[in-house]
Amino acid sequence: MDMNQYLDLFLEESAEHLQSFNEKLLELEANPDRLDLLDEIFRAAHTLKGMSATMGYESIAQVTHKMENLLDKLRSRKIDLNANIFNCLFRSVDALESMTEMIKEGQNPQLEDEELINELLALEKGENYVSPKAKSEEKIENDKIEEKEEDYSLNIQFNEYEERLLKTAQEKGMQIWAIKVSIADSCLMKGVRAFMVFRNMESIGEIIKSDPSVQDIEDEKFDKSFGLVIVSSHHENVIKSKLDSISEVTLEALENIKELTVEKTEDEEPSKAEEIKQDKANGAGQKKQDTMTNGKKHQVHQTVRVDIGRLDKLMSLVGELVINKTRLEQINASQEMTGLNETIEQINRITTDLQSVVQNVRMVGIEQVFNRFPRMVRDLAKDLGKKVNLILEGKETELDRTVIDEIGDPLLHLIRNAIDHGLESPDERLALQKNVEGVLKLSAKHEGNHVIIEVEDDGKGINVEKIKQKAIDKGFLTVAQAENCDRQTILNLIFEPGFSTAKKVTDVSGRGVGLDVVKSKIQTLNGQIHLETQEGEGTRFVVKLPLTLAIIQALLVKTQAEIYAIPLGNIDETTSLEHQQIKNVQGQQVMVLRGKVLPLVFIKDILAVPGDKEQKEMYVVVVRKGEQQIGLVVDELVGQQEIVINSLGKLLTGLPGIAGASVLGDGRVSLILDIGTLF
Repeated sequence: MDMNQYLDLFLEESAEHLQSFNEKLLELEANPDRLDLLDEIFRAAHTLKGMSATMGYESIAQVTHKMENLLDKLRSRKIDLNANIFNCLFRSVDALESMTEMIKEGQNPQLEDEELINELLALEKGENYVSPKAKSEEKIENDKIEEKEEDYSLNIQFNEYEERLLKTAQEKGMQIWAIKVSIADSCLMKGVRAFMVFRNMESIGEIIKSDPSVQDIEDEKFDKSFGLVIVSSHHENVIKSKLDSISEVTLEALENIKELTVEKTEDEEPSKAEEIKQDKANGAGQKKQDTMTNGKKHQVHQTVRVDIGRLDKLMSLVGELVINKTRLEQINASQEMTGLNETIEQINRITTDLQSVVQNVRMVGIEQVFNRFPRMVRDLAKDLGKKVNLILEGKETELDRTVIDEIGDPLLHLIRNAIDHGLESPDERLALQKNVEGVLKLSAKHEGNHVIIEVEDDGKGINVEKIKQKAIDKGFLTVAQAENCDRQTILNLIFEPGFSTAKKVTDVSGRGVGLDVVKSKIQTLNGQIHLETQEGEGTRFVVKLPLTLAIIQALLVKTQAEIYAIPLGNIDETTSLEHQQIKNVQGQQVMVLRGKVLPLVFIKDILAVPGDKEQKEMYVVVVRKGEQQIGLVVDELVGQQEIVINSLGKLLTGLPGIAGASVLGDGRVSLILDIGTLF
């Protein structure tokens, strides 16, 4: 029997059960006496075991079976819950998630956490398990460090997030380079030389980590050498030449990292899990797994669960559409035009309702994104020794499936930043007379045709003066400019690429971490991000996203013979413009609009529109990006229209200034302007 036809369903339901595992384990950790939670976790394990056994995934069935045995002992109170059991169960969920990912990648799912089965067996017996690997781990690590230091004096350990980044880069054909540089003893400004190293490396790749931390390097808290790990598509000669161009800096070592995982030593005793793997490899008692792929990545089909009421409404509208189509055919045959207007009005109403229902069918609760975060917050807070109370609000808020799939990573960045550098440690909070438990609030709500998502913490906030000083030090602003900038403009600098070298060094190394990437991602979704902060009280990031990316309201404008669409959400107002109103200030064409100087951008020039037709009167569409405004100069305002966004295809995706295209009612194609990139 070919089980591949059920693979999508298996993967979808497995993801739901694993999400349930995480949620219920987190609840149980907070309420250890709730037997009903243990029952739900047990049922999820039992269901997943049955599903995986049916599909032929024996390794998944084996792990869930051992979990089931342990959970059964816990339910009957034969053993008591403790921290070791919780940690092992969370590891088991991680292992199951990893194996389902292997299935998506077209691989035979294998248990990579070799000690997990042994630990589950030991805990089931009420014993604490200490692996042979753990006993020898310290010696192995020390040997590795000594060996590394002999060659490079560079010892950089990667966390799970960084390792995932590096593996993704390798899959894309990029190379990982470990670099050690030293600065001459005679150098008076080590921090400046270090900054130049960071800048040159970022011009050819992405810095993943540094040793020591970037903050220590910026504060010159290092002897004379430091290390970096970068991802780049360039050859080592390019890296060497970039570093050789910096005076008083010497390249001590350059290593191409091929393997990220710790190699097994030959004398290491094989675990029970390894023996089971060997048995399977030798074919002992293994049935043929028809669902094992041939190495090809399984293309998971994107699905949306739809309320049956919405489908009923959809069928009803389609039925009305068919009736009116028949009526139009009758009018055409009989040439009786009296009923034509009425029929057209009916079709207009039906198509509007149809569009609304189809749009609602694509809607998915943001709960799918929010549910990823409690487990991540729990693990990160534990690693950092902090107490965090995560509050989730508005999980029922619905967004287009496309937006849901893309918004997770930006929110992940914001939450990690808030925990790591927004919230203080328990001791610091006590000294500040705050509750030892920091509050991190993630909320979502509808506002018109948009969804507002807020990430708010009650931590230390952001020091505006420090940002201003860093902006001056890094050359973003002169001292005079900094004095004239308002508070919000200074704060917005943390979204600028390259403002903080920390953004590419580690995933949790400062308030500037990845914020330019976060902003860029949100802008590709036609969204906006705004920052509010009060030093000592906390920080709030406000993300505004459109409900759907499929259909938008737009203003159609004409330049020469071309028609362009500008999303209404970006437009503040429109006004007419005559040639004598255009002024020139330091090479920039501007106009004065109600006493305010407005920079002008001519669509004809920036998009190289063919034609030389002169216009006596032009029009200005005033568009906004955050707090900034510019005026887009066009020849004619065609009018407001609802348009369907279509992709330009892989070859043209990412063109600056263009977000997509739409087919107009007369069959012409109109390009949709991406206002964010025009700034």
